[in-house]
Amino acid sequence: MILLIILGILLLIASATLKNNANPFSKFANPLRAIGFLVIALGVISSTFKQIDAGKVGVKSLYGSVQPDVLPSGLHIINPLLDVTVFDIQTQNYTMSAIHNEGAQSGDDAIRVLSNDGLEVVIDLTVLYRISPESAPTIFRQIGVNYSDKIVRPVTRTRIRDNAVYYDAVALYSTKRNEFQQRIFKTIETDFKSRGLILEQLLIRNINLPTSVKATIESKINAEQDAQKMQFVLQKEKQEAERKRVEAQGIADYQRIISTGLSDKQLQYEQIKAQKELAASPNTKIIFMGKGSAPVILSDK
Repeated sequence: MILLIILGILLLIASATLKNNANPFSKFANPLRAIGFLVIALGVISSTFKQIDAGKVGVKSLYGSVQPDVLPSGLHIINPLLDVTVFDIQTQNYTMSAIHNEGAQSGDDAIRVLSNDGLEVVIDLTVLYRISPESAPTIFRQIGVNYSDKIVRPVTRTRIRDNAVYYDAVALYSTKRNEFQQRIFKTIETDFKSRGLILEQLLIRNINLPTSVKATIESKINAEQDAQKMQFVLQKEKQEAERKRVEAQGIADYQRIISTGLSDKQLQYEQIKAQKELAASPNTKIIFMGKGSAPVILSDK
């Protein structure tokens, strides 16, 4: 657009030069001038139209003065003298990782912090954020287009270091990980908001501890698992012992009831009933052995 205007002006200058000089090319002066005016007109017309793609906004500036309103996505007719800088308002991510070429910067870009117990902890982190559309002019005026390196990166790294000192290394690695993530989210969110950025999510991808600490944690976890297993076994044995005690108590109670509840006459009555039932059977014979003694019943088979 600006190039077309400059090219048109150059054509006008060339046509004027050819017209003032007596040479064989002077006859091209008028056509060249007409072409120059046409190119300038095309440049001016094209400069009045500006297209903003979806998910972006345009920030207008005139001779260094930033306009407060923004251009939303779509086609706009603007002052051809305005300079429009496009800002992405979609979700962006900034990753800091120890793995080469995985983060926003090449090499080991993980965050190294000191925990409450003085151990160095290495944290891999991803920040999901976006620009507030109405804050785009302020960002352009105060920060510029390189806001990720000027705000996102230093604020995130600083706030993580500031909050890590409240936790020991083992807690960061295990029980306090979610609490730590929520804590740094709140502090970073406040800083971003004051700069026109919206923090959507903070993802702690990995926490690496020193090798000696890892070995201690693993041995502690194994010991806890063994203790839980032994507790389960002891509980099971206790329940089995209780079952046997109840069973033995039931047998003892039964025997006590039988021994104290049955008289000699009741036993004699039960014996006579059993003898009658046997006598009624066609396959048995009753033989009385001695006077007053209990009968012996023999089967004929």
